[in-house]
Amino acid sequence: MSQSEGSALAHRDFRLFLASHFLWTLATQIQSVAVSWQIYGITHSPLALGYVGLSQFFPMALFTLPAGHAADRFDRRLIIIVGFVVQALTAGMFLVLAFGKSNVVWPFYAVLALFGIARAFVGPAAQSFVPMLVAEQQFPQAVAWDSAILQTAVIAGPAIGGAIYVLGPSVAYGVCLVLFVTVVLVTSMMRIRSTAHPKEIALSGFARLTAGVSYVRSSRILLGAISLDLFAVLLGGATALLPVYARDILHVGSIGLGVLRSAPALGAVLFGLILGRMPLERNTGIVMFACVAIFGVATIVFGLSHNFMLSLAALFVLGASDMVSVYVRTTLTQLATPDGMRGRVSAVNRLFVTASNELGEFESGLTATWFGTVPSVVIGGIGTIAVVAIWSWLFPDLRDVDRLSNVKPPA
Repeated sequence: MSQSEGSALAHRDFRLFLASHFLWTLATQIQSVAVSWQIYGITHSPLALGYVGLSQFFPMALFTLPAGHAADRFDRRLIIIVGFVVQALTAGMFLVLAFGKSNVVWPFYAVLALFGIARAFVGPAAQSFVPMLVAEQQFPQAVAWDSAILQTAVIAGPAIGGAIYVLGPSVAYGVCLVLFVTVVLVTSMMRIRSTAHPKEIALSGFARLTAGVSYVRSSRILLGAISLDLFAVLLGGATALLPVYARDILHVGSIGLGVLRSAPALGAVLFGLILGRMPLERNTGIVMFACVAIFGVATIVFGLSHNFMLSLAALFVLGASDMVSVYVRTTLTQLATPDGMRGRVSAVNRLFVTASNELGEFESGLTATWFGTVPSVVIGGIGTIAVVAIWSWLFPDLRDVDRLSNVKPPA
C-alpha cells in the first residue's frame, strides 16, 4: 500500500468498496421492508415475521464457515461479485412473486434462504477484504467510514422502501434488482485482487474449516467481544417487531415503518461519522460495555412507548450505542488476526452476527407470540443489561482493553 498517510478515503478501491457497500445495503433494506410488510399483510402474525429471520439464519449458519475458508483460499473480490449476482437473482424472484400476487408465504421464505446463502459468502470475503484496501494505521478509520456509509444506507433504505411500497411491492423489488446489478458493476471496477494463501498441508480439511473457531476460542478478547454482541442483540432484537408496532401499536402505516427502521441507523451513522474523525483513544473496553448497557435501556424504553416521537428517540439511542460496539468488535477482529486467518475469523464473527440478528428476529417473534409484543421487547432489554454485567465479569481482558492500536495478532 503506497498511500500510508492521510485519510483512508484517498484510496480509489476503498472508495469503490464504500460505494458498493452503500448500494448493497440500500437494496437489502428496501427489500427487507417490502418482504416483512408483505408477509405481515398476508398473515398478520408476529411469528411469521420471526420466520423471516429464521429462513435466512439456517442457510447462513450452514455456509458461513465454508465461506470463510473460501475467502482465505480464493480471490475475495471474485467471491463478493458472485454473491452479489446471486442476490440480484433473488430480487428478480421476489419481483416474480409480486407480479403473481401470491397469498402463500413459503415461496418468500425459500427465496430468503437463497439470499442467506449468498450473504454467507459475501460477508467474510468483504470484511476480510477491507484491510487490503488501506494502510494498517488507517484501518480503524476505514471501519468507522464503512460503518457510517452502511448506516446511511440503513437510514435511507427503510424510508425509501416504505414510500416505494405504497406504489406496490413489485416497484420495490424492481428498484432492488436495479441496485443489486449496479453493485455488481461497481465491485467489478475494483483493481485489487486478494492473493490466495497456500493450503495448510499439515491440517485436515475439517481443521482448516474450523480454524477460525479455534482461533477465536484461544483469544479471550475476540471471544468476549463477539459473544457479547451475540447475546446482547439476540435478546434485544426489537427491530424484528417494528411492523407490529407500526401497524397495531403506533398506528403509523408503512411509511411510519420506514421511518422507524431508519431511526437506529440515524443514530449509528452520526456516531460513525464522529468515530471516523475522532476514533476511540482510551478505555475502549469500558466504553463498549457501557454502550451495550445503554442499548438495553433504549430497548426497554422503546418497548414501553406508545408515542411515535419517543419511540423514534429510543431507536436513535439504540442505534448510536450499537455503533460503538460494532466499531470496536470489527476493529478488534481484524487487527488481532493475521491475514491468512482473516477470512475464517471474519466468518466466525459473521456467524455470531447472523445468529444475533436472524435468530434474534425469530426469538422476538416467538416471545411476542407467547407473552405479547410489549413484554417481549422489555424482557429482551432487561436480558441485554444482564448480559453486560455477566460478560464484564467473565471477560476482564476485554473490559480492560485501552488503546485499539495496541491490539496485535499473537507472535
